[in-house]
Amino acid sequence: MSSEEIDAYLATLDEPQRSTLGALRLTIMEIVPDADQIISYGVPAFRVEGKVIGGFAAYKQHLSYFPHSGSVLPELKADVKRYATSKGTLRFALDTPLPKPLVERLLRVRMDQALSNERHQR
Repeated sequence: MSSEEIDAYLATLDEPQRSTLGALRLTIMEIVPDADQIISYGVPAFRVEGKVIGGFAAYKQHLSYFPHSGSVLPELKADVKRYATSKGTLRFALDTPLPKPLVERLLRVRMDQALSNERHQR
């Protein structure tokens, strides 16, 4: 799987969803340039050392960020309080990308969890 699949996913979207998720994709790749771009559970996602560390999707009334762990958002409760959340989803506006500092925190927490667990199991 490759970035072309994410390109194809984004190409199916109308504006402003396409631009907003395109900006999120670029932010994630700036923060984690060695991440593999994949499709996971039918949506764009990013993988590091075999672990999915984040993903996103477009819906009719909102966009979603998926940390691929139910423990990331509770750990960042204060950071995500202005967004609608569930255990594993952060919903945000169609036309407003997530701020880079928030994306950095989301990815850092998930990578710390996923990669430290993997290393402890070796």
